Amino acid sequence: MQNPDDGALVAKAAGGDTEAFETLVGRYQRLLFSVAHRMLGDYADAADATQTTFIKAYQKLGTFDPRFRFYSWIYRILLNECLNAKRDRKAHEPIPPDLAGTESPQDDIEARERRRQVQQALGELSEEYRQVVVLRHFGELSYDDIANVLGIPAKTVKSRLYTARQRLTERLIAGHGK
Repeated sequence: MQNPDDGALVAKAAGGDTEAFETLVGRYQRLLFSVAHRMLGDYADAADATQTTFIKAYQKLGTFDPRFRFYSWIYRILLNECLNAKRDRKAHEPIPPDLAGTESPQDDIEARERRRQVQQALGELSEEYRQVVVLRHFGELSYDDIANVLGIPAKTVKSRLYTARQRLTERLIAGHGK
C-alpha cells in the first residue's frame, strides 16, 4: 500500500510543490473513494468526503509524521469525513449501479442485486464493525494498519472483524430468503 516515495512527495507538497500533491491524489483517490462509498453507501456523499479529505490533507501536510504511512494518515482524515457526512446526512439515496459490463443482462441484474444486498447488510452493521470490514476488504489494510488507523489493538481488530463477518453473513443469508 505504501509507496516508498510517499514521504518525499509529502515533503515536496508541504514545501509548495502542487505537482507532488497531485501525484498523491492520483495514487490514492480511487482507493479512498471506494472506501468512502462503502462507508457511506452514497456516490455523491463519497465523492464529497473524498474531495474534502484531500483538501484537509493538503492544509495539514505539515502535521504528517513521516515515520508513519501516508495512507494511514489520510485514511484517518477520510474516516472522520465519512463520520461527519453520516451524522449530517438528511436523506438516503440508493447507490447507483456499476457501469461495468457483464456477460449477459441476467448476470448484470444478479451482480447489481448482490451489490445492493452487500451494501444493505454493511449499512446494518454497527459503525465499529462496518469500519473494520471496509478497511480490511475494500481498503485492503493489514490488521496492524487498521489498528493504527482506528487507534485500537490489533487483537480487537481481529475480534471485531470476526464478529462483523458473522453478522454480515447472517444478514446476507436472512436477506436472501426474502
